[in-house]
Amino acid sequence: MPGFLLHVGAAILCAHGGQAQPTAPNPRVLVGGQPVATLSAPHTVAGCPFSTPGGPMPCVTAQWILGATRVFAGGAPVLLQDSQATCVPNGTPVNIVMTQMRVRGT
Repeated sequence: MPGFLLHVGAAILCAHGGQAQPTAPNPRVLVGGQPVATLSAPHTVAGCPFSTPGGPMPCVTAQWILGATRVFAGGAPVLLQDSQATCVPNGTPVNIVMTQMRVRGT
C-alpha cells in the first residue's frame, strides 16, 4: 500500500505516548532535508509512562515489522506511513502521527 516515507522529523509515538526516534537513519537519502528511516534499524522510545512498581515495563525500543516493498535506501526497505512496529518489552504497537507529505513509496 502506498504511503509517505518516514524521516527523522516524523512524529512516532508508542501506544502510551513515548516518542520514538530512529537509531540509524540512512544519511545518504534525504526527504525534506532529513534522513529517511529504514526497516533495518529499530527506533528508541523515550518518555514512555507505562510503568508501575512490580508491573508493566515502559517501552524501550520499537522493532519494525513491515516496510516498503519497492523503495529501498542502502539496501534496506524504507519505512512508510503505514509501516508497523512492535514495542519491546511489552509488545504494544506504535502510532505514526505526522510525517512529510511530499514523497510516497510502496
